[in-house]
Parts: sequence; structure tokens; C-alpha cells
Amino acid sequence: MNIIKIWYDELRTVFHDMGIMLFVIILPLAYPLIYAYVYTPEVQREVPVVVVDDCKSALSREFLRRVDATPDVTVAGHCVNMADAYSALEQQSAYAIIHIDKDFETSLSKGKQTVVGLYCNMMSMVYYKCAVSACSNVSIAMNRKIKVANYMKPKTERESQIMQTPIDYKHTSLYNSQSGYAAFMIPPILMMIIQQSLFLGIGMSMGRSREQNGGFVIPMNRFYKNSVEIVLGKMLFYLMLYIIHAIYAFVVITKMFSLPQLGHYWDFMLFVIPYIIDCCFLGMVLSYMIYRREDCMLIFVFMSLPLYFMCGLSWPGSAIPDGIRYFSYLFPSTFGLNAYMRISGMGASISDVAFEMKGICIQICVYFTMACLIYTGKIRKILRKEV
Repeated sequence: MNIIKIWYDELRTVFHDMGIMLFVIILPLAYPLIYAYVYTPEVQREVPVVVVDDCKSALSREFLRRVDATPDVTVAGHCVNMADAYSALEQQSAYAIIHIDKDFETSLSKGKQTVVGLYCNMMSMVYYKCAVSACSNVSIAMNRKIKVANYMKPKTERESQIMQTPIDYKHTSLYNSQSGYAAFMIPPILMMIIQQSLFLGIGMSMGRSREQNGGFVIPMNRFYKNSVEIVLGKMLFYLMLYIIHAIYAFVVITKMFSLPQLGHYWDFMLFVIPYIIDCCFLGMVLSYMIYRREDCMLIFVFMSLPLYFMCGLSWPGSAIPDGIRYFSYLFPSTFGLNAYMRISGMGASISDVAFEMKGICIQICVYFTMACLIYTGKIRKILRKEV
């Protein structure tokens, strides 16, 4: 019965505090919509670029026509010199400059190597990717044609095709057919939102308890005498609430924005329940540092971006230094983001993410024990004060 009373007290605390409601109810509902909307559509098309053609030859015009014909970029204008082109970048009327040197055709006719300059606005990697892809694909295609025409002298059209591409290849994007940012970024962000909002909500609840109970994290009454019951009662409330948030992310957000959803629903549930429990227990441990409601904003908010990079999705895990990688194993997000990405985006079963699940289970045991020890110490302080 004490667990139910503690669960009810946590429920009443959350729903009577607008600040906590903002983090544990509104934030997990609104942030997935905002992030998914920003990164949809997945692929940017027709990025405007400007051209500085100092060669003004038939070959340079052919190069620019081919670039303009790609779906990635569109030639928005021709500039007389590079100064005008840089002005277009500064005004954001274009996001890249293609510069063709005056010796472009002359060098090629003499069998010399030439260069096409590409200057990109690196404030957005999406625009950079489009401009580089368009110019690279066109230069590769024209290189093949020039080599065959100048050096190989084919006798038939079919022979020319074979000489241009002796080994043909097909590029197939697995699990992310559009090579889009939304399918890559949004699924792990959904799990990161669950972790960070739990840390913020539990931290604010802890700060509120200290303010209301004279510096103590729990009330001085008979229901809060057992640390295990306190930890389980608080965890039960957040687990019930965040299962709804997790299903909302897995079903509603995924379908609304056409994100990859290859995993089975029950595999997702077998993963997300331990993940939420793990986040709850770690939130209780970290909230020990919270003495005022505002402290959690300073401690927890900045953590989301470093933890996202350390999980090994945004940056390859093999390239992360060992010390940082081992440090990331202290947080549920490292295992949770990788497991959810594989379940939702690759159709992995719960057995396929056994390593991540073992890590989450070990964390549950460790953080549950630490949370109980913390509350045991707090109960003893209250009992000494009562005596």
C-alpha cells in the first residue's frame, strides 16, 4: 500500500506543478513533432548555386548544363567575377559557387588535368552535400567520356559504353532508401527526449520536495520509511506515463512523418520498458544533486547533445576514443539509442540487440541499488531529526 501512496503523491505533485508538467507531459509530446517537422522532407532538392564561367567554351557550358539538369542543384545565376558570387552567398540567394577556370577547355584538349572550383556555404551540411554530389557525378561522367574519346578510340557505341564503365555497379541504400536526415536522426532523438525529459522532471520534483520539506527530499510521514518502496513508487508513476509517450513516438510520430518502422511492436515494448525504468533510476540518482528546481536546467539540459554524439550514431563508434566510449556506457541513452535505431530502422528482434539489453539491465541493477542507498541515507537523517 505504501507504494501506491507514493505513486499517488508523485502523480499529485506532477499535475499540481506546471513546471514539471511542462517537462514530463508537454515536452515529450511537442519535441518529436518539432524535430520531425524540421527535418522533413528528408532530401533537399534544387539548391540554388551561382556560376563564374571564365572559360565560356562549349565544354564549360556542357558541364554547367549537366549540373543544372541534376535534381540536387539549380543554376540561379551567372556572375562576372568571384566578388559578385561571394555577394550572392552573403545575401543567401545562393548556397554554393561553381568556378570554371579560363584554361578549362584548353587544358583538356592538350591532355592536361584541369580543375572545377566549388565553394560551398558550410553553415548547412545539406546544401554542401547537394552541391558536391551534383558536381562530382557530372565530372565523373564527363571524365569517362573524355577518356574514351581521346585515348581509347572505340569503334562502336556499345564498345564506347563498355570502355566508359568496364565494371558496372549499383548503389542500394539499405534501411534508408532516400539517404535522408530524418530517417537517420529522428529515431534516436525520440529516445533521447525520453531520457532528458525524465531527468528534468524527476530533478524538478526532487527540488520541489526539498523546498517544501525543509531541505529533505521526502516528506516526514509514515509512508516514506522504506527506501525500496519510495524508489519503486516513484518509478511506477513515470513508467506508466512514459510508456504512453514511447508508444506515441513509435506509432504516431513514425507514421505521421513516414519514418522507418520495420521492427515488431512487441520487440519495441520489450526494449522500451527496461529503458524507461533505467532512465528513472538514473534520474533519481542524479537528482540527488538538485537542491532547487532551477538546478536541473543547469545540470541536465546541456547533456543531451554530448550524449547524442557519444552514443556512436552521429559519429562512428569506432572513431570515438576509448575513454569517452566507456564513459558513455554510464548512461541509458548509449544502449537505448542504438537498440531503438536497430529495432525501428532495421527490423531487429530483441535477441538481435542482446548486448544493448544486457547493458540496460546491468544499469537498472546498479542505479536501483544506488537510489535505494541514497533514500536510505535521507530516511536516517529524518529519523535522527525526529528523535
